[in-house]
Amino acid sequence: MNQALTFSQRTKPARHEGHLTIGCLIFPRMDQIDFTGPFEVLSRTPDATVHVMAKSLALIRDIQGLILTPEIVIADAPRLDVLVVPGGYGQRELMEDGEILSLIREQAESGRMVLSVCTGALLCGAAGILSGRMATTHWASWDLLPCYGAVPTKSRVVVDGNLVSAAGVTAGLDGALVVASLLRGDPAAEEIQLSIEYAPARFFRPDLRIRPRPR
Repeated sequence: MNQALTFSQRTKPARHEGHLTIGCLIFPRMDQIDFTGPFEVLSRTPDATVHVMAKSLALIRDIQGLILTPEIVIADAPRLDVLVVPGGYGQRELMEDGEILSLIREQAESGRMVLSVCTGALLCGAAGILSGRMATTHWASWDLLPCYGAVPTKSRVVVDGNLVSAAGVTAGLDGALVVASLLRGDPAAEEIQLSIEYAPARFFRPDLRIRPRPR
């Protein structure tokens, strides 16, 4: 990634003064940190409620075996100010899922915020909300963004109007901090970052030209 944070020319989301209702989508074979990273940040956002949503209330196993528990089904979800769309290998099975794609599409078309993490951006693309918009995703899926009309942007986090996209996996923490800053102001985001002691140091410098084998 060439930059940490990129803004498009579209108007940024306005500061939100009332109570925030946030929904985090989870699904089988997702990468849990795409959800748990943003959850750690957004659950600390002042005057906010975070709902963990899925297609059913059945327990969900992430790609590495961690068990996640949804608290609400999509059909019963309240009006959301922010929708978090994670990624992971399970995203592939959802690319034609009408319920999930409708959830994403309706959230975006309402003008309310969508935060995609990793290959959650591809679900957003399948929902038809990336056309003509700047976006980022995991580096291994970078070449798929143009298939959905997106403008691929080499940045860890990209803000294009009400769409905030974060790059791969741990970038969801950064994306969620940006969302907290946009909706509650920089001091709130800074306090959250301090409380979770998020100050990553690069101990290693992997060669991103070497791609892992598909699972």
